[in-house]
Amino acid sequence: MLAEDVVVVGDSRSYVWGTRTAWEWSGSGVAMTDGATDPAQRALSKIDTTAPQSARIWNYWLGGKDNYEVDRAAGDAFKELFPGIEEEARASRYFLVRAVRFLAGERGIRQFLDVGTGLPTVDNTHEVAQRVAPDARVVYVDNDPLVLAHAQALLTSTTPEGSTRYIDADLREPERILEAARESLDFTRPVALMLMGILGLVEGHDEACSIVRRLMAELPSGSYLVHYDGGNTNEVYNEATRRYNEISGAPYILRSPEQIARYYDGLELVEPGVVSCSRWRPDIVDGGGAGGLPPAVNEYGGVARKP
Repeated sequence: MLAEDVVVVGDSRSYVWGTRTAWEWSGSGVAMTDGATDPAQRALSKIDTTAPQSARIWNYWLGGKDNYEVDRAAGDAFKELFPGIEEEARASRYFLVRAVRFLAGERGIRQFLDVGTGLPTVDNTHEVAQRVAPDARVVYVDNDPLVLAHAQALLTSTTPEGSTRYIDADLREPERILEAARESLDFTRPVALMLMGILGLVEGHDEACSIVRRLMAELPSGSYLVHYDGGNTNEVYNEATRRYNEISGAPYILRSPEQIARYYDGLELVEPGVVSCSRWRPDIVDGGGAGGLPPAVNEYGGVARKP
């Protein structure tokens, strides 16, 4: 039985293959409709293992296996300066779980567009959504070759009623993302746009705000924005990030909570608003934190509805 098909978007300058092409995954193999070679192998040939990469470092901090020595070394160096980074990575993942569960459950959302999904790990968006709503449809977007190489893991819907797709595209190309996503999602029905830890890779804050506006503009009323990014409120965390940026090919920009809140302009924030993501509707209250809340982390975000 064939799994769901995946839409791959690319151009001749990248590791993908000209025009949009449909792929069908069957078992452990990949069959391309026009007879070209395995896309996963072509993607793997483009992976740069000479410099650390944020998705692979994040995967390492979350206990994943999809990383290289250069990523582990950078991750360990960051951890020496900021020992709590693994807890922060887990807190951001738990925020994703709570937000998706909330939207699929309490708000009845059945479509998710996850841009900058990163490497597969535990509790991916489609797994969480389809546990709550078996008919949930999820489209993942990323342009990292290692993510593409592991796309088969993302493309396995956990229920026969649901579907999962992958689009190879860059965050900075919102029109391209939307065009491809329309092939899998119904834009007359609400969609949850998920931008998890990705806008920090956009150097200009105005550009990042513009990307959010352009993506949300095409989604109907009743859609949601789910987002978090690194905040600049902790000097030790700031210094660790600064040193990481010195060796990274893709620097990560920390922003103030006020700057992060601007991404939600024109939207209706769900309580408790834009907060440290560990404190967004926590499942278990840790009495050791301020006001009975879990300890704050340096990632800030929230959930907001398009009126």
